[in-house]
Amino acid sequence: MTVRPLVILPDSQLRLTSKPLAGADKDVRKLVDDMFQTMYDAPGIGLAAIQIGVPLRVVTMDVSKRDDKQEPMALLNPEIVWKSEEMREMEEGCLSIPEYYETVERPDRVRLRYRDIDFKEREIEADGVLATCIQHEVDHLNGVLFIDYLSKLKRDRVMKRYAKLARMKDDEA
Repeated sequence: MTVRPLVILPDSQLRLTSKPLAGADKDVRKLVDDMFQTMYDAPGIGLAAIQIGVPLRVVTMDVSKRDDKQEPMALLNPEIVWKSEEMREMEEGCLSIPEYYETVERPDRVRLRYRDIDFKEREIEADGVLATCIQHEVDHLNGVLFIDYLSKLKRDRVMKRYAKLARMKDDEA
C-alpha cells in the first residue's frame, strides 16, 4: 500500500467526470488499497480516485469515529438512485481543499447502488454523516466539489485563495 499525493484545488483534474469500471482486477484492488492508505494518512473519511489523479469511478470511505473499530467501504461505480426530500445541513471539508470547511445542505437520506471489491452489486440506504459522505464523494466522480453548493461569493473567494497558494508553491519550486 502506498500513500499517493492528493490533487489540490485549483487543479482542473478535479472537474473531470470519472469513467466506470468494467470489473475489479488486481490493479483496481491495488488502487483501492492505496486509496485507503492515502485517506487514513490524510486523515479523511472519504476519497474519490480522481483526488489522487485517477479518473475512475472508485470511492473509499470510513465514517467510523477515530477511536472506534475501522469500517472501510470500497465503492466501485457508485450511483445514487434515490434522495430524500428532507434536507440536512452539515459541515463539510475536502482533502483536495485542505483546511477549508463550510456548512452544506444536502438530502438527509440516500439510496446507493454500487459494486463491492469483488464486483458484486450492492445497495444500501444511508443517513447522517454516511449519506453526506456518499453524496460528497459521488459528486467528485462527476467533477462537482462541495464548494459548488456555496454562494458565488464564497466559492470565488475559495478559488482565489487556492489559486494564490498554488502560485506561491510554484514560485518556491
